[in-house]
Order: sequence, then structure tokens, then C-alpha cells
Amino acid sequence: MDFRQGYNRWLNEEKVDEALKNELQAIENEKEIEDRFYKNLEFGTGGLRGKIAAGSNRMNVYTIGKATQGLATYLLKHKAEPSVAIAYDSRNMSKEFADQAASVLAANGVKVFLYPSLRPTPMLSFTVRHLETDAGIVITASHNPKEYNGYKVYGNDGGQITDEAAKEILSYIDAADIFEDVKVMALEKAEKEGKLEYITEEVDKAYYHQVETLCIRKDLIKEKASELKIIYTPIHGSGNIPVRTMLNKLGFTNVAVVKEQELPDGNFPTAPYPNPEDKRVFELAIEMAKETAPDLIFGTDPDCDRIGVVVKESADSYKVLTGNQVGILLSDYILNARKEMGTLSGQDTIVKTIVTSDMVKSIATHYGTQVMDVLTGFKYIGEKIKEFLETGANNFVFGYEESYGYLSGDFVRDKDAVIASVLIAEMALYYRTQGKNLYEALEDLFKQYGYYREDLVSIQMEGKDGQEKIQAIISNLRENAPKEVGGIRVVRVEDYKLSKAYNVLEGAEEAIFLPTSNVMKFILEDGSWFVVRPSGTEPKMKIYVSIIGQDEKDATNKVENFKKQVLELVENN
Repeated sequence: MDFRQGYNRWLNEEKVDEALKNELQAIENEKEIEDRFYKNLEFGTGGLRGKIAAGSNRMNVYTIGKATQGLATYLLKHKAEPSVAIAYDSRNMSKEFADQAASVLAANGVKVFLYPSLRPTPMLSFTVRHLETDAGIVITASHNPKEYNGYKVYGNDGGQITDEAAKEILSYIDAADIFEDVKVMALEKAEKEGKLEYITEEVDKAYYHQVETLCIRKDLIKEKASELKIIYTPIHGSGNIPVRTMLNKLGFTNVAVVKEQELPDGNFPTAPYPNPEDKRVFELAIEMAKETAPDLIFGTDPDCDRIGVVVKESADSYKVLTGNQVGILLSDYILNARKEMGTLSGQDTIVKTIVTSDMVKSIATHYGTQVMDVLTGFKYIGEKIKEFLETGANNFVFGYEESYGYLSGDFVRDKDAVIASVLIAEMALYYRTQGKNLYEALEDLFKQYGYYREDLVSIQMEGKDGQEKIQAIISNLRENAPKEVGGIRVVRVEDYKLSKAYNVLEGAEEAIFLPTSNVMKFILEDGSWFVVRPSGTEPKMKIYVSIIGQDEKDATNKVENFKKQVLELVENN
């Protein structure tokens, strides 16, 4: 794609508004112009994600329009009278992008159900199923910095669209001219003609009712919920109302909210990187905690699909649990509660991603249940829920990924921080009655199953050059797989692009029955492993590491040393 040609076309196109033209004319850096126009913003199974700005490789009303035109064409090819539900979060331009998507769909004769105000991503997943629409759209960039926004597409099962559907939608997007082929209709006209309907509180209430059914120890909650002291931060996002509504509904009334982070704000003034994985987003909550001594602190990201948990580590120290640690706690809590209630079954299955801690496998073995691995991305967990319901061979009890995403129940098909907040509160309440906090409960699990430690390194690689470098590094690892790391032999190599796993010691090869993805996993003789993959949503290469230590100190030292060794290996490739 000739980036200069694209740049000049936008400058001279009468449909491009003056503000964006002025923005383009003000660019002095040729590399910046190239990055904005050397390609179209990529549409994958996660939809679109990019910086909000003018250009074909950026998020703006024109790239949103083109993507939606492609989606409309796809839906009309498969359905006589298709419908789509749309939600959006608190990010800058989220409402404008949601309105643009609604406008394009309505102009193409697709019925639109649009939320009148911001909602969490998982509520959109629920809404697609509840209203029986053919697809769903949510405008969000999850936990990315304020410069970003995104556009996620869901299928009629409430899960993110499959690779096959994404590929077909992309073909229609590519065939549409960004200015000439995109149809639009004023929302007032669309509503008047019955092509647009605003979603009512009835859907919210139906969702809340379903979340309530997921509580396990209902009597415990009924009797003691008000005793649990919680600090919650929505981190300027869409979780404020739904999370507080559910906690209050269940009797968790002793909830203090971080006022500075309570209201929606796409500039995220107190959290430049609004990610609950980042301890800095909890600084205000921890300051509050020093005064009020809560039992539990948690925070949800802008679109409320991820949740981070903070626990008291010592008299004056607070610790942000990792996504793996919260997943381990919830897995054990759910299985233990099911055992206590007499509902535990050998068909009960926990689904996790290939970059998530294997500690849960030891826990599942203890309870006589199962664990399944899927590719990174919660949509693959959603696909397993659908498969389990169709085959009846497994019973989905919990799904999670290391990046702070959790799900119970099958009425949502994406990670859900509203559901997670309720389960985490119930779990904290249970351990409180046992005289423990969550940190102490986690320590007990480590003593029982081993001191597993994981870490993640994200290496920023912006622009065209960065993408090419990421591909080159992974290709080199594929062609020249390491034989050892830090003196420990590599015994298994899993190549998810070629769908093959190699047993290095035996020289044997086996098939991997998962969708293809440019991911490499290396497993060492001592049970440690590392994974290298490109981010699906950000200009980054991600390196995951996992080890098993003898105790807390050994695990901490071991994971740091292993991380350094893996980074050296990758950087020298």
C-alpha cells in the first residue's frame, strides 16, 4: 500500500472532516505518516484495535465505518433479517464509534439494539444471547492507554467471532472502499423507521439475576455478607454501576469506592495505564486501606472484563495478586465448595490458556476433575463452553487466563469481572470465617501443591519495523529451537503455527489439535517453561515464563533468573 497515496487521498477527500485533515497536515515526521497509512488497521478475530487518530491504520469513524460495512455485508449474506447488539465503554470516542457502527448497520437494513449508556463488555456478550441477535459489537480497547480504542465483534453464541467468520468478514471489509462504499443513516431516522432500538433496563435485570445464580455458598452470603469490608475501584471505567449493584444485591453492603476513580473518564487521569495488572492503579485504594483496614480490595479495567485483587501481606504491606494466583484461588474454592455441596463430578472441567499456570492441573487431580488448555484469548474458552454444551462430555465450571480474566456460568461467553467480583467476595468471606485472608489461603495452596511462579515480559515494538522484527524472532526460534536454558534441557517444543509438538528426548512428534497461531512453547526437564508470541491487540512481543520452586524465596529467585536467561536467549536469536 502506497502510504503517500493514502495520505493525500485523505487530505483531499471531502468526506473527511476538517479537524482530521488539520491533524494530518500538522504531522512533520515522515515515519508517522507511513505508520498511519502503510496498511489498513488489521481486522482479526479480536476485531480492530489501534490509536485514535486520522489514517487508515488508526481508529476513527471512517475505519469503524468500513469495518461495519464489511460486517453488514457478511450478515446479509447469511441472514434475511439480521440484527446486532452494540455496547461501549468509557474510552474517548467510544460513544461516537458505537453510534457510527449503528448508523452503518441501520443504513444497510440491519436491525440494531444499542445501549444508551456505557456497559461492560461481558454484558454485551450476555445481551447477544438474551436478545438472540445475530452478532454483537463492543467498542473498547480493554486496558490499553487512553490513546487507544477498539472494536470487538461477537457471534450469535455470545462469543467472539471464530477465525473462519473473521476471515470472511475481512474479505468484505477489504472489498469496500472506505469512503465510497460505506452507507450511513442518521440515528433519529433509523429509530423512527424501526431499524434502531435502544436497550432497556430489562436486559440489565436479566443479567443481574443470572449472576446471582452463580453464588455457591448462598447461606453463608445471606448470613454474613455485610461483615466483609471491601474497597473497590472501577478505574474510571464501566464497572462502577454493575459491580456495585451486584454486591449490594447479594448483601455485600460494606463497600467503599475510590472516589477519584469512580466516574467514567476516557483520559484515565489517575491511571495512565488503566490495567489492574499494574500495581500503580491501586495506589489510591491502598492509601484508603491503611485507614479502613478492609478484608478485600479489587479493581476492574475500563470495560470491566478483567479484575485485579489486592490483599494484605503483612501489617503494613499490600500485595497485588497475579492473574494466575487469583485463578488458582478461585479454581480451588469452586471445586472445594462443589465437593462440600455434593455436586462435584469427574466431568467438571476448568479451561485455561496455554500461557496460564499449570498449578491448577495438580488441584484438579486432587479433586478428580479435569483441566483443558486452549490458545491465548478468551474466545477459545468461550468455544469450549459451546462444545461442552453440545457434546455433554464435560461440565464447564470455570475458565480463566493469566491476564486477569475469569468466568463461571455459561450465559456469558467472555471473561467477566462482574461475575468474578461476586465470586471473589464470596471466597474472601468464606476464608474470613476460617480466620484467613486470601494471601494466607494462597500460601496454604502453595504448601500443598508447590511454589509455582510465573512472569510476563512485554517488549514494545511499534510500527512496521517492529512487526517485522517480532516475526523474525519467532521464526528464528522455530528454526533454531534452543536445546537448553540455564543448563536445564528442553524436553518438549510446541509449535502452534505448525500444529506440532516435539518430544526432544524421544525424537517423537505429535499433532496439536488447536487452531493455528504463531506461538512457540518450550518445556524444560524441571517442569519450567516459556512461551513467545506476538500480542494480538498491541504492538508487542510477549514472553511468558513459569517455574516451580521449593519455597517462597526459591521460587522468587528462580523465576527472576529464568526470566533473564530466556530474555538473553530471545534477544540473541
